Amino acid sequence: MAISASVRALPQALFLSSSPNSPPLPLPLPTSSLSFRCSLSPLPLSASHALHRRDASRSRVHRIFTCRSSHSGAAGGTRGALTPELKESLDKFMSSHKVVLFMKGTKMFPQCGFSNTVVQILNSLNTPFETVNILEDDALRMGLKEYSNWPTFPQLYIDGEFFGGCDITLAAYQSGELQELLEKAMCS
Repeated sequence: MAISASVRALPQALFLSSSPNSPPLPLPLPTSSLSFRCSLSPLPLSASHALHRRDASRSRVHRIFTCRSSHSGAAGGTRGALTPELKESLDKFMSSHKVVLFMKGTKMFPQCGFSNTVVQILNSLNTPFETVNILEDDALRMGLKEYSNWPTFPQLYIDGEFFGGCDITLAAYQSGELQELLEKAMCS
């Protein structure tokens, strides 16, 4: 897939840096202006598989949820997609990580503008966080919608609690609430 020069240059246009040594800060843009980035098609399977193999920790996380969720069989909707085994795996994973982002793509290669925005926010706050690519497992994706009672992605969890999606995260970042919550979570 060829990406036009204007799309490749977009991330630099969306972020400003307050000084040459500081991390880029997201501009307060309306979320709708970012939505067209979600229309980029994912990598072909072979390229996606190669990225998956390079990121061992993400691969380990994906295997945990794939093993637990492979029998859910909820092809038609989200009802019943959250099996007891998947719920137990999610609870255990959430309790072992302070900040978790379920997103489309990875930290290094977000496949959605909304996911990219949340990754950039967390990076600008120097927050260590785990990511899980929900595009790799339909059962996990459907089960998470039921687990959080939230229909869209990305989904950010802080200290085991669902925090919100891109809009909520962006608003909390702009108000300073997100930084306070993350600092509190890291100290606990």
